[in-house]
Amino acid sequence: MEQVQNLNEILRLRREKLKTLQDAGKDPFVITKFDQTHHSVEIKESFDALEGKVVSVAGRMMFKRVMGKASFCNIQDLQGSIQAYVARDSIGEDPYKDFKKYDVGDIIGITGEVFKTKTGEISVHASEVKLLSKSLQILPEKYHGLTDTDTRYRQRYTDLIMNSDVKETFIKRSKIISVIRRFLDEKGFMEVETPMLVQNAGGAAARPFETHFNALDEDLKLRISLELYLKRLIVGGLERVYEIGRVFRNEGLDTRHNPEFTLMELYQAYTDYHGMMDLTEEMYRKVAQEVNGSLEVVYGEHTIDFSKPFERITMIDAVKKYAGVDWNKVETVEQAREIADTLHVEYEDRHKKGDILSLIFEEYVEEHLIQPTFVMDHPIEISPLTKKKPEDPDYVERFEMFINGWEMCNAYSELNDPIDQRERFKAQEEQLAQGDEEANTTDEDFLNALEIGMPPTGGIGYGIDRLTMIMTNSPAIRDVILFPTMKTLEK
Repeated sequence: MEQVQNLNEILRLRREKLKTLQDAGKDPFVITKFDQTHHSVEIKESFDALEGKVVSVAGRMMFKRVMGKASFCNIQDLQGSIQAYVARDSIGEDPYKDFKKYDVGDIIGITGEVFKTKTGEISVHASEVKLLSKSLQILPEKYHGLTDTDTRYRQRYTDLIMNSDVKETFIKRSKIISVIRRFLDEKGFMEVETPMLVQNAGGAAARPFETHFNALDEDLKLRISLELYLKRLIVGGLERVYEIGRVFRNEGLDTRHNPEFTLMELYQAYTDYHGMMDLTEEMYRKVAQEVNGSLEVVYGEHTIDFSKPFERITMIDAVKKYAGVDWNKVETVEQAREIADTLHVEYEDRHKKGDILSLIFEEYVEEHLIQPTFVMDHPIEISPLTKKKPEDPDYVERFEMFINGWEMCNAYSELNDPIDQRERFKAQEEQLAQGDEEANTTDEDFLNALEIGMPPTGGIGYGIDRLTMIMTNSPAIRDVILFPTMKTLEK
């Protein structure tokens, strides 16, 4: 109780300080700009050129030590932090009195000369100090920082202030996306935008969020993928397209899933899933090198090596390797169920032979795929938008890439036969009727686009959040989403 009373008293005093400033005509919230000339790290790295020069820095005051007629404070900005020496004789008696009343957390601007203290610390000798914004809350205690994960995710702004590694993660995330854009632009891809509100949420196995559009009195869904609209653009003659955007899936929360996340999908005419493998391998190497400066990336206890050719293995061979089952000898769904029972893999009555192969793969194989691995040639039952393998129509030209046991991307030789596609949609509708809430429904406009004609096309979808997790050694997807989905706190 005493701690709460002390906290309330500190908050009350901060508001009183603000009221005193406002009454004296020094309201910090009326200030509209400050001419910031340099950032902290820039000054430290260019000290030889800047020594004795006047600079203006701005940021949040994270520390203050008052020593009579002179004080030290520490300013934190985008790049890092820098010390400032604030003396009464340099800034004036009244401004110094004001400065002594500033609180940790206040945002200030300092103008002064760059110098080194007697202890060798690069600092700014202030000639002017301005209060740019008053902090009315209290930052977490300096030495323990902000460690409670729930608070960190709910108050990301505080997390970014207190934890420099968090800020670095999101700077890297921005760089990852920038590298990808440059990479694709150089290969002739065109960035586009497609609808988020759709009548038919297809292109993935997921439950959509539903909403209502009042103006048209029409039910709509939030997209679960980018696929079907991007393929419409391939039909329209845009031969290489990509989109980076949010998609929404009404599913659970865990370390790798958030109901809204960032997906990138790209489609390239006149290539196939082998072309998508080559492009993916090249792109991941580019990102690793430019973002981390190395083709070896540490994630948890593993070192992910992007320098070597990525392994390529069929799903059937992977199941044989890790589960000891030769699926080529499985001819009926009854045999598949017997094997699943022996392996203690759960399945549903509606699941067919190919579905059970996929379930065994998930249970026995995925955890072993630590280094970059393309798993190819999935069963047709789980691939409603993919071209069949000409030599084996029970399987399709599809791959998923795995790193650290996670699916990182999903790619096809895209199905461009409208008659076959209609049959696949029909099979999905049957799955939906049998209780599969993630099954696709028939999209007549997409079928019409295919009937107009789509060239042979390779397509792929990448999870940007999981890629960022790998590149930043982040243990949970919430660590790489600035504002992850959280349960609303009870009032």
